[in-house]
Amino acid sequence: MPHTTRESADAVVLTPAGPAVAAVIWLHGLGADGFDFVPIVDELRLPATLPVRFIFPHAAPRPVTINNGYVMRAWYDIKGFGPGRAEDDAGIRESEGVVQRYIEQEIAQGIPASKIVIAGFSQGGAIALQTALRYQQRLAGVLALSTYLPLAASLRAEASAANRDVPILMCHGVHDPVVQVQMGEASRDALLGLGYRIDWRTYPMEHSVCTEEVLDLSNWLQARLA
Repeated sequence: MPHTTRESADAVVLTPAGPAVAAVIWLHGLGADGFDFVPIVDELRLPATLPVRFIFPHAAPRPVTINNGYVMRAWYDIKGFGPGRAEDDAGIRESEGVVQRYIEQEIAQGIPASKIVIAGFSQGGAIALQTALRYQQRLAGVLALSTYLPLAASLRAEASAANRDVPILMCHGVHDPVVQVQMGEASRDALLGLGYRIDWRTYPMEHSVCTEEVLDLSNWLQARLA
């Protein structure tokens, strides 16, 4: 499916040749930008019968504590890793608001919430989970890649009833040295404990995306959006 690419200061948008019937809002990882996952659109090989608009927002630059305060594109500050780490509540919720606005833009363009997937890699995947599970209209699904659940303690009280059974695909590399697979497993288990349905898959890779995973993503998207 050929796409037209539009770039702005805020995002890269790939629009299909025919009228879009669905949308994927895809969030990059720490220090990257919206261009990082643009090549995956061709790799997904979605059929021409499924015209999907892809939106790849750029996170705003901000200081990141674990990188000695260096300013880079980040959805929120990361103060540390481990069970007792402090989380950037304000930054996470700010980025949640950004993604909510992208969802509303797609709805305004005629794409129902039920045909919108929120996807993200690493830090972007954390914001995908944060946003989708609290969004007040039913979404098509969540792709959470090599990531973890942020602000887990607040989810039970803040969860949206509309997305209590939203399909969630979590993918993780078993050799990931950045977001260790144990963090992904703990997040999976926390979500299962809250009653969410999780499709959990692992791959023999590090903090990246592999060919087998891309095929799984394609099949999952087609099942959710067809």
